[in-house]
Amino acid sequence: MELLTNVIRPYAWGSTSAIAGVQGRPVPSPEPEAELWMGGHPSAPSQLARGALDTLVEADPAGELGADVAAALGARLPFLMKLLAAETPLSLQAHPSEAQAREGFAQAEESGPPLGDPRRSYVDPHHKPELICAVTPFSALCGFRPVSRSVEVLAPVVQDIPALRALVDSLREGADLRAFVAGLFALPDAEQVAVSFADACRAGGSSPDHALAVSLAEQYPGDIGIVLALLLNRLSLEPGEAIFLRAGVLHAYLHGVGVEIMACSDNVLRGGLTPKHIDVPELLRVVRFEESAAVPFEPESPAPGVRVWSPPVPEFSLTRVVLAEAGGQATLTATGPRIVFVLEGVVTVEDGTGPVVLSGGQSGYLPSGHPTLTVSGEGTVFQATTNL
Repeated sequence: MELLTNVIRPYAWGSTSAIAGVQGRPVPSPEPEAELWMGGHPSAPSQLARGALDTLVEADPAGELGADVAAALGARLPFLMKLLAAETPLSLQAHPSEAQAREGFAQAEESGPPLGDPRRSYVDPHHKPELICAVTPFSALCGFRPVSRSVEVLAPVVQDIPALRALVDSLREGADLRAFVAGLFALPDAEQVAVSFADACRAGGSSPDHALAVSLAEQYPGDIGIVLALLLNRLSLEPGEAIFLRAGVLHAYLHGVGVEIMACSDNVLRGGLTPKHIDVPELLRVVRFEESAAVPFEPESPAPGVRVWSPPVPEFSLTRVVLAEAGGQATLTATGPRIVFVLEGVVTVEDGTGPVVLSGGQSGYLPSGHPTLTVSGEGTVFQATTNL
């Protein structure tokens, strides 16, 4: 196993304590730290002693990934693992399907803004399903809840806001969710409407949903996403629980620390709670405007202390091992490449070529050709690999 040096993304919504604390660095960190990236995404690839991970995979996909993975998923590490620390809410967002991503990227390459332009919606031709496993209590918005519940929450606080009252009345009378969301973005005075809505929630709201709107307004004043957020399910995960987000599901992480794994893409269609570009037509095309339940994604438990999340996508699966529950040792299998990340403790990893010791915040990479490895010691370990 080879040690990885990973990039930390300093987004404004990040924490000054979570990632630094895991890595044993001084707290608080000089700036917010949002995501520790572990993988081969070309914008921030992990480094090995022999080079950048994306370059190594591209040069020898069969050797690094295995012939089957390379044939199925191409000459790139298909997954990206992150330690994510949300001190404040992330933007409302959705991700495209594989077909939508290919089409959107091709159009952007032909006639859209260049790569690096903040107005560009598609930066690669890949989808971005994702799963996050909570490390701390973790809260999120995920998918549209029943329309009747949304009307119940919105109606009491929009009576003195004519534009919103009309939209809520139309929703009550049978208008679909897409029409409601399109109507929000089409409001000519959306910023003032958002301010008035937050004021109404502050003055007359009586539910946790109204309190959420007030909190979001303090961070994103005048953002119409404050209204949109109240159409979504609120989900709270306990440590060790996970949620899987397929293409088209509108969502936002609100607060907490988690280990996230996704297909290796950075395609994001934003819908609010952000100063960044919102591509309304593309968002309306990609989002699934359907009611859905927000429930944890259940893992398999092949052995004590071991949980495996294998969502219905080929790019990734995630394993968590709590060594204290596993009797101090566990054997992990994989048919392709893998990244092992130690969240806390001191762990010895043995892959048949010699032991490697990883402590909290460290990670290692193992190419294909090593079907089993053993982790032992004290702490919590995550493994990212493919799901073929």
